[in-house]
Amino acid sequence: MVYDLLIKDGRIIDGSGLPSFCGDVGVVRGKIFEIGRLRGPAKRTIDARGLAVAPGFIDNHCHYDAQVTWDPLCTFSCHHGATSVIIGNCSLTLAPAKPKDRSKVLGMLSQVEAIPMDILQAGVQWRWETIPEYMEAIEQRLGVNVGMLMGHSPIRFYAMGEASQERPATESELALMRDIVREGLEAGALGLSVTRNMSHFDVEGKRIPAAVAPEEELIALAKVLGEMGTGAIQSGGGAGPELKSGLMSRLSEASGRSVIYNQIQQSAFAPERWKEHLARVEEACRKGVRALPLVSPTVVVQHFTMKNCQIFRQMPTWLSLINVADEEKLRAYADPATREKLRADLDLPDSGFYKRWDLVVVEEPHLPKNQALKGKNIAQIAAAQGREPFDVFVDLVVEEALNTRFAFGNRNTDRAAVGQLLRSPYTVVGLSDGGAHVQFHSEVGYSTQLLGYWVREQKIMSLEQAVRRLTFDPASAFGIYDRGLLRPGLAADIVVFDPATVNAGKEEAVHDLPNNGWRIRVLAEGIRCTIVNGEVLLENGEPSGAYPGRVLRNARYNALHDAV
Repeated sequence: MVYDLLIKDGRIIDGSGLPSFCGDVGVVRGKIFEIGRLRGPAKRTIDARGLAVAPGFIDNHCHYDAQVTWDPLCTFSCHHGATSVIIGNCSLTLAPAKPKDRSKVLGMLSQVEAIPMDILQAGVQWRWETIPEYMEAIEQRLGVNVGMLMGHSPIRFYAMGEASQERPATESELALMRDIVREGLEAGALGLSVTRNMSHFDVEGKRIPAAVAPEEELIALAKVLGEMGTGAIQSGGGAGPELKSGLMSRLSEASGRSVIYNQIQQSAFAPERWKEHLARVEEACRKGVRALPLVSPTVVVQHFTMKNCQIFRQMPTWLSLINVADEEKLRAYADPATREKLRADLDLPDSGFYKRWDLVVVEEPHLPKNQALKGKNIAQIAAAQGREPFDVFVDLVVEEALNTRFAFGNRNTDRAAVGQLLRSPYTVVGLSDGGAHVQFHSEVGYSTQLLGYWVREQKIMSLEQAVRRLTFDPASAFGIYDRGLLRPGLAADIVVFDPATVNAGKEEAVHDLPNNGWRIRVLAEGIRCTIVNGEVLLENGEPSGAYPGRVLRNARYNALHDAV
């Protein structure tokens, strides 16, 4: 036997959670052929002495829906060992879309996921209308594997037009939506994504269609997956509805399918809420319900100026200023009448900010005279000056003409809490948001951070268990049954890494998007090779020039087409 690829003398961590062992992995025609002590020639041999050899990681919550059309590697997830990404989350995709509605669909993705509209307009070359056509278009040139969830928002807009953001669907409109979901599943889509996040608006300030839909519509669409016996359901903003009324569990029960939702977290706004949430999830699972929350290993810190800021968008007056020109922003923040409206918004019960000025840090003052403020939070500065934090914040913003750089971190700051959530079998590790929030923060390094910080440094779990959390667990949750393990006969998606050095690198700004757009880049340390379908995609962080990726399709599609 001549292997196409032979990985020699590595520490095999097969994704099952079982103890690792020393051995070799032989690959033939894109699949794992043998594992053990292997002999025989190979077209390419990788020396993995001192390195771990694991299944490729599955980045299970991404927004590369537009980016994949110009960046088939879906950078930077692949740099962190991801061989597969799942797009179409939180009800947002680029299909279906009628030609006249393309700008509208792009605008939803732009506003909710904080991807500048000029970048999307310059980068996306439309070659599709339907979901099957979109899947066919992106499969023409892929570096990583891409699994697609069907977004409820474009489906609803396709069926209802502008009314999709105003009212419930009629019977005929709902029937059309169900037909679109059915067509997408027949083409191999991995499932359906919905949202209950009521702070998600389009560029015109209107709620995105999926957020307007009543629960009955969600259940009716979810039942299509049950009728066809395939696919998973993903929900943005699912934690609140699950705690309030068990909506995520009810979606799973109605459809008989897995539901994965955003998210369980330790929050500075409600430090003990995660315990109640986890207890509810455990109770539902004991009853046989498959509704699991995502958990991220990262401490989320948003870096922003008031030229470009998301953290206040749940408040109407603040939201109205997000998309206006900088000159108009500056006039508004200096205007006494507007400031009083902004101040009043802070008292709204669902502000999403809750006056946590102690979490807003002056990261980089713009003017030399203000350098003493660097590293201090707004509450500290206000206390020292004997003033209200709101006035200190807005005065600084106006004085420095919107150029002050702030940092805001409110999630996953309690190490013990996050460790417990990461270890729980009732959570799914993920939530990179790859491709989204490109100028605010980047969480694509969650996998390498789990392996480096949480495993090597904090020792919250074994390396074998951590690899399972990044591979077999998300593959099982989303119904990807030919990946996530190192087993003969399965796809040869493999990552080779150094357990002693693996970690996420530092954030840095790079201008590499269409229209000379910039984004935050986070590369990886300690990742030797990312291998997709038996071909090396990246080696030591450098692309090989190969494009071995495929569109991942659901189990029903694979079974029917394998049988033909």
